[in-house]
Amino acid sequence: MPRTVIVSNRLPIKIQRTEENLTFQPSEGGLATGLGSIYRADGNVWVGWPGLYVQDESEEEYVREQLAEDSMAPVFLTEAEIRDYYEGFSNGTLWPTFHYFAQLALYDDALWQAYKAVNEKFCQAVLARTGPDDTIWVHDYQLLLLPEMLRQARPNATIGFFLHIPFPSYELIRVLPWRDELLRGMLGADLIGFHTFGYMRHFLSAVSQLLGLPSQNGQVETPTRTVLVDAFPMGIDYGRYADAAVSEQALAHVQEYREALRDVRVILSIDRLDYTKGIAQRLRAFELLLQRYPEWRGQVSLLMVVVPSRDQVAQYASLKEEIDELVGRINAQYRTISWNPVHYFYRSFPLEELAALYRLAEVAMVTPMRDGMNLVAKEFVASKTDQRGVLILSERAGAARELSDALIINPTDTGQLAEALHEALVMPEDEQITRMANMQTLVRQYDIFAWTKLFMDRLAYAKGQQLTLATTMLTPEGTQKLVTEYRTAQRRLLLLDYDGTLAPFHPNPQRAQPDQELRLLLRALTDNPHNQVVIISGRDRATLENWLGHLPLDFIAEHGVWLRLAGKEWTLFQELRADWKRDIRPVLELYVSRTAGSFIEEKDYSLVWHYRRADAELAAGRARELMSHLTFMASNTDLQVLEGNKVVEIKNAGINKGTAAARWVSTHHPDFILALGDDRTDEDTFRALPPEAYTVKVGSAPRSLARFHVLGTTEVRNLLRQLL
Repeated sequence: MPRTVIVSNRLPIKIQRTEENLTFQPSEGGLATGLGSIYRADGNVWVGWPGLYVQDESEEEYVREQLAEDSMAPVFLTEAEIRDYYEGFSNGTLWPTFHYFAQLALYDDALWQAYKAVNEKFCQAVLARTGPDDTIWVHDYQLLLLPEMLRQARPNATIGFFLHIPFPSYELIRVLPWRDELLRGMLGADLIGFHTFGYMRHFLSAVSQLLGLPSQNGQVETPTRTVLVDAFPMGIDYGRYADAAVSEQALAHVQEYREALRDVRVILSIDRLDYTKGIAQRLRAFELLLQRYPEWRGQVSLLMVVVPSRDQVAQYASLKEEIDELVGRINAQYRTISWNPVHYFYRSFPLEELAALYRLAEVAMVTPMRDGMNLVAKEFVASKTDQRGVLILSERAGAARELSDALIINPTDTGQLAEALHEALVMPEDEQITRMANMQTLVRQYDIFAWTKLFMDRLAYAKGQQLTLATTMLTPEGTQKLVTEYRTAQRRLLLLDYDGTLAPFHPNPQRAQPDQELRLLLRALTDNPHNQVVIISGRDRATLENWLGHLPLDFIAEHGVWLRLAGKEWTLFQELRADWKRDIRPVLELYVSRTAGSFIEEKDYSLVWHYRRADAELAAGRARELMSHLTFMASNTDLQVLEGNKVVEIKNAGINKGTAAARWVSTHHPDFILALGDDRTDEDTFRALPPEAYTVKVGSAPRSLARFHVLGTTEVRNLLRQLL
């Protein structure tokens, strides 16, 4: 039976070394909860680092045996690997870069080499425990190279990848010397998931700009596969926090805290020590609240929990020192005998005490400078069973895309945060209830279990689409079957693309005229009264008529804009406008001036930027830029941007080769259909035809909606010749 293998840097377990032995305690993290039903199922396994340095082989074997009982398999790291791969490259290079703190990032090739080596170590560990039919789900920034390493070893494996932190803009990712390798590593997956559409958009932009790979509708076209990229906002175990908030232990803690605080209102801040969390900014905002609104002195306290993290690292030690100083300054200035402005805890809390703090607080400040999702915000919402309370949320946390009923703020605007604190403290109870109820509905519905199921379902879909698009080479046996069906049919429809299908490409498109062989071949096909032969092309109607108008052919020109039956007049598919050209043409002219060898082709209802004659490397980069530029300009308009073979075209939306081909099928009712095409625009034709049609993709890339593929124009002509 196929299995599912989860792979992450850390296993969902805490191992501690005591004087006597090692102790094992399951992790209570959200990911461990969500994936518990998967990795604990029969035969499945979670592969990862157990979280400590193991000293000898006997201890390794003991850890391996203990973990195997809970469906886990360890990857043991040396002290040097922990230092260079984990602390060094993962947390010293990727973490600050991906969180927009590039000035703190390390650029050390030795750390990069360690990162590659450990990703390879994880790869070998996964391969040792998986078969060709297993599903592998890789998690987070420590293992960005792993999907491609697995793909190299298992080309047909089903691989998913999810990034739990932000993905930065192209301008930041390009700073990394190893950016191409990291992107290719992620593209080894069949499905790449992010928390928000914004992170997904940044990734697609980076792949386009840096690797030159086209994408459409979240699908990246690599040389060998189509990779699906999508957004999956992660949730929490809603019931766990809601239940914990009303448990006897939590209620006892609430009573204890309330007795100590008396009638003081509570603002809560809970975070791990990290420069991305905006902890110092919160303290300054609270201080500003007390300055601007003196009436809150003695009435409200900030309860700040900072969970220790990497405080031996200089940047984190410095942050800890800054927080300590700010807490000391605020308390020294405003404290009274009966009131403490800031209650500061530098430690972690167990779940019941955490739930008690959530329940106690009237306001929660969740204001990171940058965060992938931030589940603290959702935990606070789930714990407010009485629906009283206000969430203040940073616009730069992934959760802000969902929890729009929170007070959304810019975390670097101290004044705005101080005003949000005041607004939260004076918010009417009915408004609190309305906002909290809305957020609870969302957090309850899209919990961690829904997130897990959605990702796994999409991964299965992505793999299924790949298999669907994996066309079969048109073999001699397949060709013979095609010819037999052709000869027995009475009404045959042949839909033939021109460039790259009937005729090879030419650096100058106007010199790709049909040769004598092609004209004779088309003449012979059209002479048969059972045949209806249609040239379906992106070329303009004047060129097609000039080259082939003397033959009794039907024409579909400009990707379906113009139609002509043999011997008839040209007609428009539907009424169109072309006044948009005056706004778009200057953009194309700019790219022509910057890209020697490129030029503009103007059709009746479209503009085309050709770059076949330009320098290949320069033109590829310019094409990515132009695609992004035109796509932006075409948004919220009736225009669409198409990328063909060495061309970028902008035209009216809603009309394509597929819509035109469908009209021919519905009008002429053929009992045999053959369609041949070579680029993305021909996929619309293949999509529009019935499943029994013979659809053939021309070219070396075998991924297509077509049923079959052939290598090139020579094979196309050989196939058509066999029909005669």
